[in-house]
This record gives sequence, C-alpha cells and structure tokens, in this order.
Amino acid sequence: MRNPSSSSKKRLVSLLGSKAQRLTEFLDVDPKNTGSGFKQMPGHLLKGFCMGSADIIPGVSGGTMALILGIYERLLRAIGSFDRAWLKSFVHLRLAEAFARNDLLFLTPLAAGIVLALLFFTRIVPLPTLIITQPEIIYGLFFGLIVASIIILMGEVEKYGPREIMITIAGVLLGLTIVNLVPVETPTATWFIFLCGFVAISAMLLPGISGSFILLILGKYAYIINALGEFNTVVILAFGAGALTGLVVFSRTIVWLLQRFHQATLLVIKGILIGSLWMIWPFQERIFETVRGKEKLVGSSPVWPDVFNSTVMLSVLFTVTGFILVMVINRLSARNKV
Repeated sequence: MRNPSSSSKKRLVSLLGSKAQRLTEFLDVDPKNTGSGFKQMPGHLLKGFCMGSADIIPGVSGGTMALILGIYERLLRAIGSFDRAWLKSFVHLRLAEAFARNDLLFLTPLAAGIVLALLFFTRIVPLPTLIITQPEIIYGLFFGLIVASIIILMGEVEKYGPREIMITIAGVLLGLTIVNLVPVETPTATWFIFLCGFVAISAMLLPGISGSFILLILGKYAYIINALGEFNTVVILAFGAGALTGLVVFSRTIVWLLQRFHQATLLVIKGILIGSLWMIWPFQERIFETVRGKEKLVGSSPVWPDVFNSTVMLSVLFTVTGFILVMVINRLSARNKV
C-alpha cells in the first residue's frame, strides 16, 4: 500500500519545482551565468546610460552605441519578444507567462540607464549646450567611438569578396544619402505625425542614423518639440503611437533580416555607419535654428580645420580617447559575452 504522506511530499516537491522554474523564467536568471541575470544588471544600466547619451547627440543614434557595446542583436530580440502571443497572455492576466517571454533583467536596467542619461545630460551636464558651444570636442569623442567600432565590426566579417564589398558600398551610399537630405515642408495631419513617430524610432534602431535628424528631414523636429513643451495631447499621442508601432514592427523586421540574410544585413548596417561619419566629423560648417528659445542643429557640411589650435588639439585628444574606449570595451566584452 502506497504511503499517503510520501505521495503528498512528491506532489509538493513537483509543485515547488514547477513554481521555481516559472519564477526563474520570469526573472530570466541564468544559472550558467552566460550573460543574463542579476549580476549583469549594473552593466546593462551603464550600457543604457551610454545609449541615452548617444541619443542626445544630433547625428548619433542609440542603435550606434548598442552596436558598439555588442548588445544590438540582443536588444532587437528583446523588443521583438513583445509579440501577439505576449499580448494575448497579458490581456488574459497570465502575467508570469507573459513576462517569462521577455528579457526583463536586460531591458529594465537598460531603459533605466537611458532615462538617467537623458536626465543627467540635460539637467546636470548640459550636453545639448556643449554640442553648440564646443561641437568639435563633443563630436570628436563620438567620431573616435564610431571609427573604432567600424574597425572592430569589419574585422568580424568572415570574408571580403566582390559581393561583400558591393553590399558595404551600398550601405555607405545609403548612409550618405540620408545624412545629406534637406529638411522639407510637410503636413501636420494626425496620420503624418503617426508616420513621423514610426520612421523616427525605426531610424534610431539603425546604427548611424539619428531619429532627431529624421524629424528634421521630415520638417517636424520643431513641431514635435513644441508639442511636448505645450503638452499637446493629440500630437503626443499620435507620435507616441507611431513610435511604439515602429519599435515593435521595425525591430522584428531587422531580426528577420538578420536571421535570413545575416552577413548581408550586417554589411549594410556597417556601411550606413561608415556613411554617418560624414556628419560626425568634428569640423563642420554648422547651421543652427532656434527652437523654443534653444539653438538646434539643422544642417552641416564637413571642412578641414584652417589652423592647428587648442580646439583642434582637444578634438584630436577626445577622438583618440573615444577610439581607445571602444577598444577597451571590446576587449572586456570578449571576456564576458552578453
């Protein structure tokens, strides 16, 4: 005859094991320590801070920084996990099941780092002001960051034949075309504001393309900034809905392309990154426009410095610093892959 207490203990152990497994999935704890879990959260917070810092710089996107930091593909997969199945579980209040699908211990600190950076570089260190007052130095830092990342990323390509070179050139031409577009007059209809949100957030996911620059091209940068400052709910909701839609749809599109055309997609992205150097070059003839009482960059063209003065020296120093910083980050990332 079976011992009732023994049977009950087995059921209890099985139940506790099931609950522990669901809790582990919910928290995304990785017992093998392969890159997710609580120990990596401070690192993800710092990487989010770097992404947020990049988003503030005109012409530099958070996607660029994500690529430099080696978290680009993971970020796209994490965003794409908020799919139809997730929404169905969430609507039916199966929250543990819903959030077990998401890389929460990666996304949460990353998002917190982005918000902290936006607050820090607008409230404490006025980076938008420094971009105007000391553009050569700030852009020098990011020029060094991007050049180093291009060298590292190109070194990861398995082989370079005529096909790979042509794909890379196509990406460079695409990047150059985008950064040299001129802002145009566009409508203020709700559908177009939705489209602006969709396109801007999609651009931010692509390394080398700035979402704020895309808004300038669409002629809606000042309009959106004014709407945020005046709490124009119609414009904010339309833009926010477009951004949210673009975030979900475009991230899944890039993931799909990476899964099926991995090498070609990465080569195009790297080509766009190379093309973006045209706008990131520290020495430019820059055109600014006043938006809500603040100067905003609306156009620029690269120039060679006339004299080798202290500003040029500092710009070169920051370029070298940015270059070395990426090389150090790459070396550390090689030891502890994300």
